[in-house]
Amino acid sequence: MKQITKYQNQKVLVLGLAKSGFSAAKLLHDLGALVTVNDGKPFEENPMAQDLLSLGVKVIAGSHPIELLDEDFSLMVKNPGIPYDQPLVKKALEKGIPVITEVELAYEIAECPIIGITGTNGKTTTTTMIAEILNRGMKEGQARLSGNIGFPASSVAQEAQPEDKLVMELSSFQLMGIQTFHPKVAVITNLFSAHLDYHGSREEYVKAKWHIQQNMTSEDTLILNWKQAELRALAEQTKAQVLPFSSEEKVAGAYLLDSNLCFKEEVLMPASELGVPGVHNIENALAAICVAKTQGIANEAIVTALTSFTGVPHRTQFVAKINERLFYNDSKATNILATEMALGGFDPSKLILLAGGLDRGNSFDDLIPSLEGVKAVILFGETKEKLADAAQKAGITEIHFTENAETAVPVAYEISQPGDAILLSPANASWDQYKNFEIRGDRYMAAVRALS
Repeated sequence: MKQITKYQNQKVLVLGLAKSGFSAAKLLHDLGALVTVNDGKPFEENPMAQDLLSLGVKVIAGSHPIELLDEDFSLMVKNPGIPYDQPLVKKALEKGIPVITEVELAYEIAECPIIGITGTNGKTTTTTMIAEILNRGMKEGQARLSGNIGFPASSVAQEAQPEDKLVMELSSFQLMGIQTFHPKVAVITNLFSAHLDYHGSREEYVKAKWHIQQNMTSEDTLILNWKQAELRALAEQTKAQVLPFSSEEKVAGAYLLDSNLCFKEEVLMPASELGVPGVHNIENALAAICVAKTQGIANEAIVTALTSFTGVPHRTQFVAKINERLFYNDSKATNILATEMALGGFDPSKLILLAGGLDRGNSFDDLIPSLEGVKAVILFGETKEKLADAAQKAGITEIHFTENAETAVPVAYEISQPGDAILLSPANASWDQYKNFEIRGDRYMAAVRALS
């Protein structure tokens, strides 16, 4: 890692811990900053805060006293999920204190290039695909997963060697807190309306995503989904070289043509050989191909990686084949759009959908077109009645209710036939029944394996 000196003896406030906050606080401490950590979780229930205190970091836990900012801080590093109208953040901005997120620190210390991936859907899958392709085809160094994918960017950046690549998933929340962050290659998978409760408007959400390219130059490459008119228009506003991908037309990058994945007149592989189903995964693969080509990866490595790729945990993840039934776990589908994407990868006449979860007050009318033709649905959680209404409107006649994602499994098996696919894609957050979507997905998969 680069041994930077800009933070020596600088008073820095880290607001919010979790993995990224803990990593940022420890890094800043190691770089000689005078770090204060503020986290809402009580100290006695906060092992991260306890660890930092043992290192000599000042810790204030259990509340967010506004008086903290009476001190002369030169910087705030905030947890990405904390909104900008939070009193401490708001006051910091009013006082002219820069507010950044942890990925900015990662960039400042990284000795290797960054490949940044953002978008509304497909970030995690695309990021993972890229890393697997690069690790199969790179002649030296390794691709290291980092960022919003679960590995704090500032931790991974400390370990990375100059010959490595940081393959970094980036959320809109993280991108709002960058200043000098500069990827050599950036990907925007797609743009749909999301997180409007945080950003306030779609315009602000798109603006946050577009931050990924704000420091890029003509020596860098920006990879965009050419299917979206919005991204084609934005492409006119970047200094980076634009490399397009499309599942609908031939473009000057990666594209789907005659059911084959292609790159600049070159046929790489049949789309049917991709290890994960659905048009959305074809688009993810096309984006990954573009990245691989910028890094000089051979076609053989690209094809091998994509054919063996079986998905990321909880994202249209293949679980098991039991008596000719195929089970998939898409527990990470916590909104309607994500479930729509998943449904597009299956033959509806042979699909049994498991869905339901936290009621956020929305209807599911937008899901109706994607539900049409689905063989059966098994519903649970707070939204089961709303989803049943949408299923009825879609013409589904076989609708079952059950307690949760686990109890849905034997019901699905009982009503299924050989050749059917059984998909958990809830279209809802998990918090009415589970601590997080990972636990929901894990329990579903355990129930599937219990069948065999």
